[in-house]
Amino acid sequence: MNIDLRGQTALITGASGQLGRVMARTLARCGADIIIHYIRNESKAAELSLEIEGMGRRAMTIQADVTKADEVTAMKERALEVMGQVDIVVANAVVQYKWTSVLDQPTEDYVSQFESCVLQSVLLAKAFIPDMVKRKKGRVIGINTECSMQNFPSQSAYVSGKRGMDGLYRVLAKEVGEHQVTVNQVAPGWTISDKDRENHTEIQELYESKVPMKRRGTDQEIANVVAFLASDLASFITGAFIPVNGGNVMPAI
Repeated sequence: MNIDLRGQTALITGASGQLGRVMARTLARCGADIIIHYIRNESKAAELSLEIEGMGRRAMTIQADVTKADEVTAMKERALEVMGQVDIVVANAVVQYKWTSVLDQPTEDYVSQFESCVLQSVLLAKAFIPDMVKRKKGRVIGINTECSMQNFPSQSAYVSGKRGMDGLYRVLAKEVGEHQVTVNQVAPGWTISDKDRENHTEIQELYESKVPMKRRGTDQEIANVVAFLASDLASFITGAFIPVNGGNVMPAI
């Protein structure tokens, strides 16, 4: 069996970033047309668009702040105008900030994490799921993290945002399941990206020693799971939280 996304269009938020670029390329290789969302990195988004068009797929770039309702609405309208419909939505964008203790973490970091993890997902759902419901098919995939299961010191804002995202996705999966719209999450571990390859930081011995598979995962391995969930091979999977971390964290049943 092959993953076949021909005739479908995927929107990936944060697609100009390290992990987002690999997801976009992977879904395009599976046959999907790609909407490349970015917030600041216009040049990387444009470069990626040309790359995807070189694969014979349609591609477009859209700049938007996905924590703002009016900008998400405008993004939806532009996407539908150019692509006709959106079949797959991948919520990948997230705000970066300095990790520190709860007592020292600026309050605004908790707000930004809520906005980028939870509010982004709410706004994307409101914008794109109604059309999926009408067509009785759609895929919503959120990028979570193994950190939400670990609760390590200094990660409180990030964990809080991702935990909130998890609750939202589980409820949403139950609300739209009858319409054949699936809602799932992928939870990467500490993943090797192009930045690691450029800086030669792929090996992290202390982390790897704790992982049952004794290595870090790659951005491609994360993108492969996203592609699976986006496909008809995962048509009866919804509400799932799938760790892709070599067994580093295993959710209890």
